[in-house]
Amino acid sequence: MMMFVCMAANAAVDENFYIFLCFGQSNMEGNARPEAQDLVSPGPRFLLMPAVDDPQRGRKMGEWCEAVPPLCRPNTGLTPADWFGRTLVASLPENIKIGVIHVAIGGIDIKGFLPDSIPSYIKRAPQWMKGMLQAYDNNPYQRLVTLAKKAQKDGVIKGILMHQGETNTGDPQWARMVKEVYDNLCGDLQLKPEEVNLYAGNIVQANGQGVCIGCKKQIDELPLTLHTSQVISSDGCTNGPDRLHFDAAGYRELGCRYGEAVARFLGYEPKRPKMESAIKKIEVPADAFIAETTVPGNEFPKLDKQRRGYFYLKAPDAKKVVLDICDKKYEMQSDGKGGWMAVTDPLVVGFHYYFMNIDGVNFIDPATETFFGCNREAGGIEVPEGPEGDYYRPQKGVPAGQVRSIYYWSESSKAWRHAMVYTPAEYEKGKKKYPVLYLQHGMGEDETGWSKQGHMQHIMDNAIASGEAVPMIVVMESGDIKAPMGRGQGMGDYGSSFYPVLLNDLIPYIESNFRVKTDRENRAMAGLSWGGHQTFDVVLNHLDKFAWMGTFSGAIFNLDVKTAYNGVFTNADEFNKKIHYLYMNSGTEGMDQMFGTEKMVKSLNDMGIKAVYSKSEGTAHEWLTWRRGLKEFIPHLFKK
Repeated sequence: MMMFVCMAANAAVDENFYIFLCFGQSNMEGNARPEAQDLVSPGPRFLLMPAVDDPQRGRKMGEWCEAVPPLCRPNTGLTPADWFGRTLVASLPENIKIGVIHVAIGGIDIKGFLPDSIPSYIKRAPQWMKGMLQAYDNNPYQRLVTLAKKAQKDGVIKGILMHQGETNTGDPQWARMVKEVYDNLCGDLQLKPEEVNLYAGNIVQANGQGVCIGCKKQIDELPLTLHTSQVISSDGCTNGPDRLHFDAAGYRELGCRYGEAVARFLGYEPKRPKMESAIKKIEVPADAFIAETTVPGNEFPKLDKQRRGYFYLKAPDAKKVVLDICDKKYEMQSDGKGGWMAVTDPLVVGFHYYFMNIDGVNFIDPATETFFGCNREAGGIEVPEGPEGDYYRPQKGVPAGQVRSIYYWSESSKAWRHAMVYTPAEYEKGKKKYPVLYLQHGMGEDETGWSKQGHMQHIMDNAIASGEAVPMIVVMESGDIKAPMGRGQGMGDYGSSFYPVLLNDLIPYIESNFRVKTDRENRAMAGLSWGGHQTFDVVLNHLDKFAWMGTFSGAIFNLDVKTAYNGVFTNADEFNKKIHYLYMNSGTEGMDQMFGTEKMVKSLNDMGIKAVYSKSEGTAHEWLTWRRGLKEFIPHLFKK
């Protein structure tokens, strides 16, 4: 068990205790999950003065302790400051200690660190940021200064590390405001600018595809405004799938670069701390089997009984190949004959997107089937469950429905649009009319996702054949969330262009071309992730058209249940009469727990709303969570 030993403050200022202030937004806060090598304490020469209490780790605000992640707040991840400190420990004489004070808030504008702007900024800050601001008593700048003054009784401030700018992309006043923050710190802490540089890290580049790539130039030009600043290059630093945050390897690399810059400024030759090699000799066990998503004729990808994935690629001219799967990157090992191989950690059962990267260029593994996800065609691998997964597999003797590809004209968008429509097996045999479920996918996926990745047709077939669900038609559309969110586009606007299309074009088309019932009692809507957000927007604003609704890992953030959607939840009796079933699920792992779905359902229940919540044990924001959610949702539809 890792022990965190708190250090008592020294009686006198130690001139060999070098202190660094770290501030910024999410990439300074730390977005990547620390890996094993990150959690090994570098020892008592690298210390942290926590900016918030962390009872789980025995940390108290303002008391020095060994610097092991998370450095920012209890639930944050790996930051550049982690390997910055380790680099200085490796580079500087053994009699010198390094201390950091770390205040950062994901998504914060630079105005959030300007004393004159903080009060107004707090008032207009987004709801999801308010808890983070409150952790610093709604004044992150003052928290940084207060702790810095305390730290100056123990050591000497030698530099200021910043990673901020994404939120201010394109703001012509950004550099001036950064200088103002720096000048304020120097004044409040009586620092000499010529002795205390500002080190500004650059943003995620993602080979020119970074979400905030437009910010790179303004950061590069910061020294033109602030002459005591130095920009830390992010060239080649690897990133996560969101193209906004670095991955663990990227944070390590960027942190080392911060440390090397400081070491040089202090007059020392930089030395890199030891890092574990990501490349190990790979042996494929005899029990490994070819994944069901592998293109026939290929031997890889494979999976073993421990659910580790084995991937192979022939790329004789490549210098470096990286496998990117489940938010982790693995350097593929060369066999010296033009082949490259990697083995993963045990993977969670279910479906996962993945990519390969050759010398900085992402591409799809040619040995796997392709699936639309992450705003593009992607490779994918199915890690099989046991018999418990039979509900989403075709079963012998179960009549199979059809998934049809249709095109329809949308007068609302002035364009031909594409949708997928599931019809139950019995549809072809008579003149019966059916209820309809409008089922949406998530951000960056498309209308094929539910049938190809989600296997919804098998879930429907099996549930209908067993009598659990009534026969119904299911309609799946792109929802205008196939492309990435545009620059300057607000979260609330993303995908909203689909709403008039659904109401004015798609529903009328389905009701004119399929045998369906056309009243609200026989119309439902549900969606996963952002499709869940769309479901709330559409249904709760059009209760005259839908009587059933559900979300699976719904991207519904910090909803004020008392005021949302014109107070629709405040009259529980009326709501419960109109919505016959409201279902919400989420996984127990990863980002699903950030959505607060369970808490939201409890708040609704406390108001008298009949909302049902279930959790998918052991899964995160992924298709197995959503398959399980659909299975639990459909038996309740169109029954009273």
